[in-house]
Amino acid sequence: MLESAKRVAEKKDWIKGATGDWEIILGLEVHAQVLSKSKLFSGASAEFGGAPNDHVSLVDAAMPGMLPVINEFCVEQAVRTGLGLKAQINKRSVFDRKNYFYPDLPQGYQISQYKQPVVGEGSVHVDVDGRAVEVGIERLHLEQDAGKSLHDQHPSMSFVDLNRSGCALMEIVSKPDMRSADEAKAYVTKLRQIMRYLGTCDGNMEQGSLRADVNVSVRRPGGEFGTRCEIKNVNSIRFMGQAIEYEARRQIGILEDGGTIDQETRLFDPKKGETRSMRSKEEAHDYRYFPDPDLLPLELEDAFIGRIKDSLPELPDEKIARFMKDYGLTAYDAQVLTAERGSADFFEQVAKGRDGKMAANWVINELFGRLNKEGKSVETTPVSAAQLGEIVDLIGAGTISGKIAKDVFEIVWTEGGSPVQIVETRGMKQVTDTGAIEKAVDEIIAANPDKVEQVKAKPTMLGWFVGQVMKTTGGKANPQAVSDLLKAKLGI
Repeated sequence: MLESAKRVAEKKDWIKGATGDWEIILGLEVHAQVLSKSKLFSGASAEFGGAPNDHVSLVDAAMPGMLPVINEFCVEQAVRTGLGLKAQINKRSVFDRKNYFYPDLPQGYQISQYKQPVVGEGSVHVDVDGRAVEVGIERLHLEQDAGKSLHDQHPSMSFVDLNRSGCALMEIVSKPDMRSADEAKAYVTKLRQIMRYLGTCDGNMEQGSLRADVNVSVRRPGGEFGTRCEIKNVNSIRFMGQAIEYEARRQIGILEDGGTIDQETRLFDPKKGETRSMRSKEEAHDYRYFPDPDLLPLELEDAFIGRIKDSLPELPDEKIARFMKDYGLTAYDAQVLTAERGSADFFEQVAKGRDGKMAANWVINELFGRLNKEGKSVETTPVSAAQLGEIVDLIGAGTISGKIAKDVFEIVWTEGGSPVQIVETRGMKQVTDTGAIEKAVDEIIAANPDKVEQVKAKPTMLGWFVGQVMKTTGGKANPQAVSDLLKAKLGI
């Protein structure tokens, strides 16, 4: 906490108040639903959706005498996530009962972890406008999710759907290391990316499988931490940014008017773009934590942790560094390609044995651009890595020009087929015969004597001549050959 307090925000992130500058202090509690077929303490399905109360076992419904049994795979997923966050794995952890009224948690308490979590301290490195920021992880603990109360189904009663009740959650608690809404958004984005690479959480915020409680406070730059307010269950990265900005300014307004901040839990209303009070913030003693008597302490063996560690995939930061080194990519291109594990794998299939920069250009600009335009993903692309690789090969061999390649890409996208065969059967090969190109060059020069005089005075006009020759040859002429011939004939 002391190290967290020392870091001062960039001046551009300070908020100007009526009485001077203020700094935002942010810490997040991210709730990530474990990617698992069954729940944390029962064999009921953890799949999203289903008819109301269809995925509920007797344990989830808290029927008398029903005892929880730990799901080993969920523990494995938590350890995998901890290792991905470069965090300490605690060989001994304890499940506690957190007692409070929750209408959609039948047993009347939540099984969670308090003083002895399964994962301890770690860190996440994020890039914010080209600036590296390290966010400390305080802990990661396992707990069961609550069900869902439905208030719009009946005029005078609330309905309860327990399908989500008992699903395994990883609560990832950060240190108060973030100093702007952009840093918080980058942190959640990176956390989501890491978990999707690891296969421990699908990160679908719209389905509620990733949501965050945002702790916001303000202080004078470099001063003492202020009183924080917690904004509950934010399920959109965009809304998170809005909630932080609003809440910080609300607190500054109160302090500058001579008031004090009450520690409380608030909700964000995306329609109004503002936070509102939900309840006064409870302290740990209010929950009356005690070890769950039905669950023994969780003790992990070195071999168990080692097996998980050995199975970890290459994570985003390491992949970015390798792409830059092995393929000569810029940091930006490497970040775009590694945003999703599927995108990175697709690129590597295209780039294998080929020019990495050219492969990256075609994957990012042509493929990703088209996928975004049509609302598709790499998993549903009509153009396979093998087909795109063929197009890159054809360009590299000088068989087709970049312009023709775009036409080939369009044909493959809409009709399918082998790019090599398409170029062959449709006569799309690039003209490299200097005799044929020279004829076209001579015709353009003869037809434009005025332009010839202009280009001799202003050599940058050569591009106009190249364009005219390419147009005449239907884009099939080799652009470099055209440029070389024009320079020779025009004496520039």
